[in-house]
Amino acid sequence: MESPFEPAPDEALASHVYQLVLEDIVAGRLAPGQRLRERELSEKHSVSRIPVREALHRLEQDGFIVTAPRRGAVVRRLTLTDVEELFDLRVLLESFAAKRAAERVAAGADGGRLTELLRLAQKATDEGDFERASDLNTEFHAEIVNVSGHRLLARSLRPLQGMLRWIFGLGVSRPMELNAIEHAEIREAILAGRPQLAESLAAAHVELGRQPVIEGLAGHLPE
Repeated sequence: MESPFEPAPDEALASHVYQLVLEDIVAGRLAPGQRLRERELSEKHSVSRIPVREALHRLEQDGFIVTAPRRGAVVRRLTLTDVEELFDLRVLLESFAAKRAAERVAAGADGGRLTELLRLAQKATDEGDFERASDLNTEFHAEIVNVSGHRLLARSLRPLQGMLRWIFGLGVSRPMELNAIEHAEIREAILAGRPQLAESLAAAHVELGRQPVIEGLAGHLPE
């Protein structure tokens, strides 16, 4: 008998396929406008069409694919408006997450993994593994949400973090050194249990990243 706390087999497979297809989109192996056929995906990932169909449905809900007339599911074409809206949400949600994380650390929660992630990101940067460093920086933001203890916020931010990886995967981001400095400041505010400071630093960090990304993508994405 299946545990009520464990996902059903089809649900687990759908989540697995979701992640695999998402990684292909983020990495550029599936290009914007490319058609996604259930049969091909089920053969590629050795699953039935049922979890593939569910995975595609979730990817559409999260904004990574769209259903086009006569073409079915295709990879979405990002626009500058998408990028602007993503940063709008990040300012609100990530600053709130940092504030909540600082409040919880002040109340006794453990935020030690934030330090470990920054250490690993710096090590990857020093070794020239910038893809690994970027992934660790994304994980740093996710860990702030984990420390915040806000489950609905975590679920809401998950697709946004995937979208952010997709955008940064286009090759536009701020220098790693600046991100490292700002991440360290946010971490220190959280670990010091200073909610207002953590909130303002997180908001400033997102805003400082907005304009370089918009300017860098202006010649590559439509409005």
